[in-house]
Amino acid sequence: MKLWDKGTPVNKAIEEFTVGKDRELDLYLATHDILGSMAHVTMLESVGLIEKDELPALLAELKNLYKIAEDGDFSIDEGVEDVHSQVEFLLTEKLGDLGKKIHSGRSRNDQVLLDLKLFTRDAIREIAETTALLIDVLLARAAETKDILMPGYTHLQVAMPSSFGLWFSAYAESLSDDLEILQSAYKITNQNPLGSAAGYGSSFPLNRQLTTHLLGFENMNYNVVYAQMGRGKVEKIVSFALANLAATLSKLAYDVCLFMSQNFNFVSLPTAFTTGSSIMPHKKNPDVFELTRARCNKLQGVPAQIGLIINNLPSGYFRDLQMVKEVFLPSFKEMNDCLNIVNLAIDKMEVNNTILNDNKYDYLFSVEEVNKLVLQGIPFREAYKQIGEQIENGNFSPEKSVNHSHEGSIGNLCLDSITKKKEKIMDKFLFNKIDEAKSSLLN
Repeated sequence: MKLWDKGTPVNKAIEEFTVGKDRELDLYLATHDILGSMAHVTMLESVGLIEKDELPALLAELKNLYKIAEDGDFSIDEGVEDVHSQVEFLLTEKLGDLGKKIHSGRSRNDQVLLDLKLFTRDAIREIAETTALLIDVLLARAAETKDILMPGYTHLQVAMPSSFGLWFSAYAESLSDDLEILQSAYKITNQNPLGSAAGYGSSFPLNRQLTTHLLGFENMNYNVVYAQMGRGKVEKIVSFALANLAATLSKLAYDVCLFMSQNFNFVSLPTAFTTGSSIMPHKKNPDVFELTRARCNKLQGVPAQIGLIINNLPSGYFRDLQMVKEVFLPSFKEMNDCLNIVNLAIDKMEVNNTILNDNKYDYLFSVEEVNKLVLQGIPFREAYKQIGEQIENGNFSPEKSVNHSHEGSIGNLCLDSITKKKEKIMDKFLFNKIDEAKSSLLN
């Protein structure tokens, strides 16, 4: 069944090529397509395109389909082109000609636009909430390890004292900024395209503000041409936000792989979190972080893939946009899997609290010694020279302690401030508004 079928058969090879992975990928969108149809038929009744006594039957059957899709039992029959066709087919099978009325005033173009917006909105929420949990774990580990010193590096050379508290909380704050970018992408996503039809509106008196309200959108895409132009653009913006998040996780994963090597020996994972070697019985490999790094680096390529698909399209709809779904939809699960596994591993990670007993880290404290001389009244450049001479002459013997008190330093991690930053960003998503709209539509 095809919504556009006018009785002329399509060459089988052409059909297979043009449908591609749509039927498989559309299963991601099933609940969202049904929810969108519920809002649409409610609006159609309000403008007189569906009779008042017809609406309850349509909504009841759409609710049944929603439950089937939510339980994971929704499928697209062989010969049915996509999720939109399947929903309309099932409604018509159950309700007769009434099921054929639901497509008035819309096109598959704005249907898939809406489905993608609703899917992306929910997917961003899951990513945001999982990221917030990881931030909490990192801040908890920072609080536990705030007094355990470790080397800080520049150019991969021993540089200045750091601490595990500083290291863990650095990634917590980095993820908070990634959440800010994700929230911006969410705002662009959270705009209603329904009613743009094929990209040029409809001669029916559609009430787009009603569907915007029913679906809990913050706003609508007002211009119907821009609503269609937004296809691909929204996915690219959201994928950039995911790529930022992936970049932070990739850097963290690289640190852990480096710090777990015997040459560093800063951190370790429980044996159950590592893999072994087929010939080297001593090996405990950090595969979980190596694969996190690789997957996150792969995710950072998604914006480029989407950009190359959409970058030379003029205004209006083109079938090229179908290909965006193939790289975009699966990226959320991959991102969420990485967040969850890192969350688990960071929580169980053990840190070495005797790292600085090794004399090779003595030079970490050279700046501390310079600063002590400055506090005694010696000009900084002279103090720098004196300590440099001690190091060159081999008689540098520092006191291995630090006294950093300014905001964000070893002695003042500002963990509460980072927590507040994260909470403020999460509050701006206004997920409760969507929950209320969805509950109202379904109940």
